[in-house]
Amino acid sequence: MLTDLFGPLSMHRFGHDRGDTDGGSGDHDHNDTGGTDVLARYRERASEVHERVVHDHGVSCIEFLGSTGSGKTTLLERLVERRPADERVGAIVGDVAGDDDARRLEACGVDVVNVNTGKECHLDASLVADAVDELDLETLDRLYIENVGNMVCPADFPLGAEARVLVVSTTEGDDVVRKHPLLFQSCDAAVVNKTDIADAVGADTDRMRTDITEVAPDMEVFETNARDGSGTDRLTEYLAASGRGHAHTD
Repeated sequence: MLTDLFGPLSMHRFGHDRGDTDGGSGDHDHNDTGGTDVLARYRERASEVHERVVHDHGVSCIEFLGSTGSGKTTLLERLVERRPADERVGAIVGDVAGDDDARRLEACGVDVVNVNTGKECHLDASLVADAVDELDLETLDRLYIENVGNMVCPADFPLGAEARVLVVSTTEGDDVVRKHPLLFQSCDAAVVNKTDIADAVGADTDRMRTDITEVAPDMEVFETNARDGSGTDRLTEYLAASGRGHAHTD
């Protein structure tokens, strides 16, 4: 069993299922005490972001993670297209360099802040906090955070979102789950994207679903073809409900 190797599911989201405010489970084993302290500070910062965005301004905040090319931006485009007419959306887009993804979302009418991380392979809560300063939260109902394309580093760095959605594609191979169990365990939902070409690339989506269930038994799983929007309706419904009944933790 994969869970025998990597341990139980450990959530890094905020405001759901846990009464603590440290921004994560703290279950990851770090031999360097200094490294643990650094992670704790980032998680504290993430808790502050969550408090400000979600509780102080009532903005639903969802993070999307996944490899470069998995289809995160295309999926966000489809979700924005399906938003209620009165829903006001903002986005923080992380990339090592460039603003291609940010421009695509901006073209959809989204208020976007682009964050280039340079040599860093992921966003962290401090970068997100700075990006939030550039947004008018009073005008937003939902904030999407698109993390840098990476399947390893983001696992230890929550950003303050209510839910983390991990996007993988059939083009990454149907063993992608088994290769990256920790990131799945740090997220709330998984999207298996590009299902329309699964046969062409030799990927077994049933195996991917089975592996996700084994690694993270309580995880919601969605299958999509983000290019034409197939399968995104269920994800839209899930995200619409993700911020409802959100209890403030004093």
